[in-house]
Amino acid sequence: MSKRNKNIPINRLPEGSGKGIMMMRGSFHGSPDSEVKRAHRDGGYTFIIQEKGNTTLEIDFQTYCIKAPAIVYLNPHQVHRVISFDKAMISTWIVTEENIRTAYLNLLEDLTPVEILRVGPEKLAVLIDSAALCMKLSEEKTEVLYHSILKESCNTLIALIISQYLAQEKPIGYHTRFEDITRAFKTALEKNYKHVKNPRDYARLLNLSTPYLNECVKFTTGKPVSIHIQHRIILEAKRLLFHSVKSVKEIAVELGYDDFSYFSRLFSKAVGMSPTAFLEKNRE
Repeated sequence: MSKRNKNIPINRLPEGSGKGIMMMRGSFHGSPDSEVKRAHRDGGYTFIIQEKGNTTLEIDFQTYCIKAPAIVYLNPHQVHRVISFDKAMISTWIVTEENIRTAYLNLLEDLTPVEILRVGPEKLAVLIDSAALCMKLSEEKTEVLYHSILKESCNTLIALIISQYLAQEKPIGYHTRFEDITRAFKTALEKNYKHVKNPRDYARLLNLSTPYLNECVKFTTGKPVSIHIQHRIILEAKRLLFHSVKSVKEIAVELGYDDFSYFSRLFSKAVGMSPTAFLEKNRE
């Protein structure tokens, strides 16, 4: 069993990164190094272009194989680790929140959870060229406006990634009001799930009536607001149980439950086993 940490590890950007921007490109094969092999969160929004070969990742208890040509985006909340590389050539970059345009941040939240996206050869070439330009600019540290240039070029690259995901969906203009409200709810949920547990409170945050919010979310996703709230809490509970050494009681408090027994019953009902049983079954 591997050693677990008190908290879920966060891989911070190394010293010398461009004020919250890190970029790299390389070839990899076999097992990864220890920093990415262990389960962790990244200290920013992570983007990967799989140029050649395959990369196998575990993300929030699911295993994904990224087969070139493909792209993937990881939200800072997602716990992940690299399992293996198979003759992989990848470009990857991590950008902290303050370096990303607000409009892009909102769109990125809509794209969570992860989805591996295949891209065609022409789109791949554009992405590789754009990433190469960004990396070239990241080396020009003597430029007077170095950070501004790097930040804007990275935002262009992020916009290209987002556009590839959005191209798989309905055009923005064709989103229904129900879909727009559901997106707004999911964004609010991600920001507030530890402290806001009642559908009524989310309706209030969005200036809607509770029945109307529930109607929109259930019509769009097939699940009521209460289930989305529960699923988000349970996902974080699983992450903490599996990847940290915090006690069940500590996790309950962190997730906003002073009543430990209530939290245990909630978890047991959703997962089909108690938090302790889940921990024992899935212990690293």
